[in-house]
Amino acid sequence: MGEVGGFLVELGLLLLLLGVLGTAARRVGLSPVPLFVLAGLFLGDGGVASVAATAPFVETTAEIGVLLLLLLLGLEFSAAEFTASMRRHGPSGAVDFALNAPPGYLAGVLLGFPWQACLALAGITWISSSGIVARLISDLGRTAFRETPAVLSVLVLEDLAMAVYLPVLAVLLAGGTPGRAGAGAVLAVAVVVTLLVLVRRFGDHLGRLIQHEDDEQILLRVLGLTLLVGGFSYLLGASAAVGAFLVGLAIPGETARRARAVLTPLRDLFAAIFFLSFGLRVDPTEVLPALPVALALAVVTAGTKVATGWYAARRDGVGRRGRVRAGVSLVARGEFSILIAGLAILAGYTEIGPLASAYVLVLGVGGPLLARGFGRRSVYPVELTPRRAGL
Repeated sequence: MGEVGGFLVELGLLLLLLGVLGTAARRVGLSPVPLFVLAGLFLGDGGVASVAATAPFVETTAEIGVLLLLLLLGLEFSAAEFTASMRRHGPSGAVDFALNAPPGYLAGVLLGFPWQACLALAGITWISSSGIVARLISDLGRTAFRETPAVLSVLVLEDLAMAVYLPVLAVLLAGGTPGRAGAGAVLAVAVVVTLLVLVRRFGDHLGRLIQHEDDEQILLRVLGLTLLVGGFSYLLGASAAVGAFLVGLAIPGETARRARAVLTPLRDLFAAIFFLSFGLRVDPTEVLPALPVALALAVVTAGTKVATGWYAARRDGVGRRGRVRAGVSLVARGEFSILIAGLAILAGYTEIGPLASAYVLVLGVGGPLLARGFGRRSVYPVELTPRRAGL
């Protein structure tokens, strides 16, 4: 009973702290994401207080938070809209990789890291944080901005690429052969392609199965399906976040509108815990020595992300201010970068840990602040479809 009581007290204090920080951030016109991350930094290992009682719960809940963030984004778009955008932005994904992965690999080489650690660092600098960017788009009122489909296309292309990159990296870090790495990549691609085909062919049937006059049933059915698809995607070596996004795309029309209404408060709760969890994973005592190199790398790769967003938004005919907004929206790094660093550390490449932690912390906090520095008004407002207008 004592353990249960301690858990409840600690969790209650954490939620109250997040509430206070969220209120303070919104009063000054900021996204609460940086404050949530900093709170985690001060409460984690090496911080000013311990949250050991709630650590396992927070870690699990954080994973659900990422799924809900991507699910709610998927609910904003139809499968046809998004498929067209993905076709158009294949080159954007290629530019994203070409600009953002090499700086990480080169930094590892200059620091004398083994080539496996360099490969991991390339992934860390390449991949944006889907969770942080998704929350920023919502917080800053940019869901319907004309550059937003381009930003989302880049994010999902990255997540799709992670479905191939992560299995290959895990095998190589463990000393596996290129043949085993290739087999893992083929399996991951097969899972993602299967999910995309199912979304396009059976989306209408799925909507009928989920539809119900009771909001409680909508919540339970959509959330259960999202966790199921995300879990199977993860077990099969693909991205659980991609699975959640595709579930959102597959739910049509009025059902999608009602799902957004009932799931938004749940998303906000779980997402706040996710950002707290991100900060909890970083030891402040390891961050400081690696901070100068991390800052230099962050400056370079913030610039390459802005260039990526500029290119992607230009392909959609977005104006200059919208292109810049797209670029700064992509700057933040987060959950996938931490995951990649964790794989490297578990494989014995511990030298990557402090640099990766410092780098992700700098851009996990600095990215949202940079995105907030650009105005809310869209120079070229997007024409809303009935679904995106909430009609």
